[in-house]
Amino acid sequence: MIVENKILPKNILNLYKDLLDNSYQKVSSKEKKIILKSLVIAFNGHDGQLRKSGEPYIFHPIEVAKIVAKDIGLDYVSIAASILHDTVEDTDITLQDLEISLGLEISKIVDGLTKISTLKKNEDYSIQAENYRKMLLTLHSDIRVILIKIADRLHNMRTIDFLSKAKQDQMASESLYIYGPLAHRVGLYNIKNELEDLSLKILEPQKYNLIKNKIDKELVNQEKYVESFKSLISNNLEDQKIKYSILGRSKSIYSIHNKIQKKNVSFDEIYDRFAIRIIYKSTPKNEKFIAWKIYSIITDHFTSNPTRLRDWITLPKTNGYEALHLTVVGPKNKWVEIQIRSERMNEIAEKGYAAHFGYKHKESKRSEVDVWLNKLQEVLTHDNEHAVDFVEDFKLNFYSKEIYVFTPNGDLKSLKSGSSALDFAFHVHTHLGIKTRGARVNGKLVPLSHTLKSGDQVEIITSENVKPNVNWLNFVETSKAKSKIKSSLNEEKKRISLDGKEILERKLRQLKIKLDDKVSGQMMKFFKINASNDLFYNIGIGSIDNKQIKSFANDYNSYLSFFKRRIGTNSNKNINVKESEDFINFDKLVFGKDKEMLKYSIASCCSPIPGDKVFGFISVKDGIKVHKKDCPNSISLISNYAYRIISANWIDSQNHTFNSKIELSGIDDIGLINNITSLISNSMNVNMNKISFETNDGTFSGFVSIEVKNKVILNKLLKKLSSIDGIEKVSRK
Repeated sequence: MIVENKILPKNILNLYKDLLDNSYQKVSSKEKKIILKSLVIAFNGHDGQLRKSGEPYIFHPIEVAKIVAKDIGLDYVSIAASILHDTVEDTDITLQDLEISLGLEISKIVDGLTKISTLKKNEDYSIQAENYRKMLLTLHSDIRVILIKIADRLHNMRTIDFLSKAKQDQMASESLYIYGPLAHRVGLYNIKNELEDLSLKILEPQKYNLIKNKIDKELVNQEKYVESFKSLISNNLEDQKIKYSILGRSKSIYSIHNKIQKKNVSFDEIYDRFAIRIIYKSTPKNEKFIAWKIYSIITDHFTSNPTRLRDWITLPKTNGYEALHLTVVGPKNKWVEIQIRSERMNEIAEKGYAAHFGYKHKESKRSEVDVWLNKLQEVLTHDNEHAVDFVEDFKLNFYSKEIYVFTPNGDLKSLKSGSSALDFAFHVHTHLGIKTRGARVNGKLVPLSHTLKSGDQVEIITSENVKPNVNWLNFVETSKAKSKIKSSLNEEKKRISLDGKEILERKLRQLKIKLDDKVSGQMMKFFKINASNDLFYNIGIGSIDNKQIKSFANDYNSYLSFFKRRIGTNSNKNINVKESEDFINFDKLVFGKDKEMLKYSIASCCSPIPGDKVFGFISVKDGIKVHKKDCPNSISLISNYAYRIISANWIDSQNHTFNSKIELSGIDDIGLINNITSLISNSMNVNMNKISFETNDGTFSGFVSIEVKNKVILNKLLKKLSSIDGIEKVSRK
C-alpha cells in the first residue's frame, strides 16, 4: 500500500529541483508532477533505510535518476522509473501499487529492473553467465530497462569505496565484463569510459594513478595545442559560413591502459592520447555535405593518413554512431585524430542513439537500436549455445569493428571485421551455413576461411550432403556461426558417444570386466582423458581400438590382483583402487579455508609456478584449474563464476599439517573413550591436541581436536572411528 506523504524534507526537495534543472529533455508541468509523485513514494518506501556509507538510501535512486535525466537524456517516464527502481525489491510497495498511482508504463519498467536485481542475488554477489543471458532478454521489451540499469551500475561504481575489497573487485570485474560493453553497444560512450576507468581504479590502482597523473599534467599543453590547431583553420571555416565549435578531449584512462598492454609500449609512445572534435550546425539535409567540406579544409592545411579515414556518416555504426574521423599530422608535426560531427550526431554520441531517436522523436522511423534488439533476441533465445560461450562472444562482439558486404542480389549485410565467407553464410541463415560447401567472392571461388572485406559480393554454394566439422570453428569469427557449428558438432558427438559406450560395455564384458563409474574413472586415468563422454567418443570413432582396450584390461586386472594379495581376499568386493595411498599425489598447493590438498591441474593460459599468487577455478570437466591472479582470464572467471572460485596457496606438503575437529556421539560404555583415543594415537600422521566428552543417561557426546596431514587420512580415520562398537555418529566440524 502506498502512503503519499507529500511533505518532503528541504534537502530532498532541493535534489528534486536540481534533477529537473539538469534534465536534458524539457519536462512539462504535468510530467514534473509525476516525477514528484514518484519521489514521494520512493522517499516514504525507503524511509529508515541506509546505504553502506551511512547516508539515507533515497539519495541513491535520486542520483541514478540524475544520470538518466542528464547524461543519458531520457524522458520523464524513465526518470520516474529510476527513482522507483528499488522500491518493489526493497520495500512493501508492489507493482500493482505503482500501476494504480503512476500508470502501466512506469510499473513495467520498474518490473524489468526488479527482475534483473533478483537475478543478481541468485548466486551470492555475482551475476552468472546464464543470468546475463536472462538479463539481456529484457532488452527486447523496453530498452529503457537496460539504460536505467547501466545508470544504476554507474552510481554504484562511483560510491564503491564503502564495500569490502572482495566485493569491489567483483563489481569492477562485472562492470568491465558486461556493463562497459553494454554501454558501448547502446551508444553511451561517456558512461562506458567512466565505468571502465572506475573499474581499472579498483583492479589496477597503481596503473590507473600513473596514467591519470600523466594525463592531468598534459591538460594545459593540450588546450594550447587545440588553440594552435583552431587558429590555422578558423578563417577558412568562417569564410564558408560554417558555425562550429572546436574542443579537445583526452582518451579514457582505460583505453590508454589497453593500448599500453596490447601494443607493449610506454605512455609516451601512444600518439593518439587525445582527439580534436569539430561540432558544426547543420540541417539534416546538408550534414554530409558540410562534414566533407570541413574535411577538405583540414586536409588543405594538414597531411592526412589515408588508412585512418573512417566514414561513419555514409554507413553509421549499428549502435547509431555517426561521424567522420581522420588522422592528420597536426601542429608541431604530431599525429592527431580529428572527429567531425554535426550537433545531431554529437547528441547521439553523447546521450545515446536509443534515447535520441527512440524516445525523443516520437515521429521518427524504427531506430537502428530496435533492429539490433531484434537480431539480439534471436541469439539470446538460442538454447543450444553454452551460456558462458554466449556471454564471452557477446562481450567481444560489442567491441568489434564492422564490414559491409553484399549478397548476390545486392542486399547490404553488416558483419564483424575479420568475418569469413562461412560467417557470412551463417549470418544470412543457419540452414545456409550448415549446408555450405563453398563460396564465391566477387565471382571467384575462395576457401570457406577466406576473410571478407567491405564491398565484397558473396555467393554461397550449398550441398545437402555437407556436415559441419570441427575445423569449421577455425574458419569463423562471429558468435552466431560458432554457436551453430558447436551445436551441430555436439549433437553428432553425443550420438557417437552413445555408440562408443555400448561398444565399450560389450568389449569389457568379453574381458570379464563390468563397466561402472570406478572402471571408467580408471580408464580415463589410463588413457589420460578428462571426461567419460570424451572416452566413449574416442572409442566410438576408433581412436581407442581393441588392442588398447585389452592393454587397459591387463593393467586393471594386475591392480586388482595386487590389492587382493595385500588385503588377503579373493573377492573383488569393495576394492577401490583410487583410495589406495600408493596412488595419492601429494602436491604443494592447498585450497579453501581448510587448506585441503586437492587434485588440480595447471591452467595453460597463464602457467603458474610455485610462489605465484594463484586461485583455483572449479571447472565442469577438468576439476580444479589453477590460474595466476593476474591471468588474462581472471576478470571473466571471477565475474561469471564467483561461486566456483576457490582460494589456493603454495605450501611445503612435507612439513604441513591441518587442524581438524571431530565430533562423536553414541551409547556410553566402559572402555569406549580408551578405544577412541587408542585408535587415533595408533593412526599414522595424526596427533591429538584436545579431547572433551560428556555423558548423559547412558549416552555420550564430545569432540577430539587433531592435526592431520591431509583429507584422505582424515576420511579414513572417520571411517575407522564409525566402526567402533557403540559409536552412532562421527562427523567433521
